[in-house]
Amino acid sequence: MLYVVGIGSGNKDNMSFACYDAIKKSDVIVGYDKYISQIQYMIQDKQIYQSPMMKEIERSKKAIEYAKEGNTVSVICSGDSGIYAMAGLIMELAEDDIEIKVIPGITSAILASSLLGAPIMHDYCSISLSDLMTPLELIFKRIELASMGDFVIAIYNPKSKKRSEHLKKSVDIMLRYKSKDTVVGVVKKAYDVEQEVNICTLESINYDDIDMHTILIIGNSSTYVKKGKMITPRGYEKKYIDKMNS
Repeated sequence: MLYVVGIGSGNKDNMSFACYDAIKKSDVIVGYDKYISQIQYMIQDKQIYQSPMMKEIERSKKAIEYAKEGNTVSVICSGDSGIYAMAGLIMELAEDDIEIKVIPGITSAILASSLLGAPIMHDYCSISLSDLMTPLELIFKRIELASMGDFVIAIYNPKSKKRSEHLKKSVDIMLRYKSKDTVVGVVKKAYDVEQEVNICTLESINYDDIDMHTILIIGNSSTYVKKGKMITPRGYEKKYIDKMNS
């Protein structure tokens, strides 16, 4: 059995029971060394294979090899295993005789949303600004179309040393369709001891405070702030008031 496991932030308080059980059942744990370090408290009795960033194919092949040898294996992903994570790659590389089970976790957009209030109560999309595997022109096209459609937008991988201007360019595109006063939630290291949560506007984003550990939730035209929390109305109030008045 090969589990592909989403561990959320690695904090036991937001890890699903299914994730916890899969890891406990496993003989071998495979993952990016940073993610492995986040769950050391529960894998001390396991065989561990870990490697640095950019070794995803190597880790996937090694996990498949362990599974073919008869081991129960967990491949560790942050957030959700099927969102910007390893589930797809494992399935692409695995042979038909390997049983794979994808164990969902809590993706960063949902972790951030819970800290900000209720910003994702209506249609939204997730867009990564990493252009390692997606052409930058396509990323900007997706930003434009999502903004044109008034989606709430969750921005993953907003900034790195090599990608310092992608977010600013994305915001410039958004401002063609969204108000400068659009509410924006900025969450760094959600559910970590170094967690930071801030609410600003599209015009007032502090780019110096944003890094690869940050996720941004860009509101839609209805998103507002109440008692320090972001709220994107689902539309219940208007629907039922109109119904009562008709």
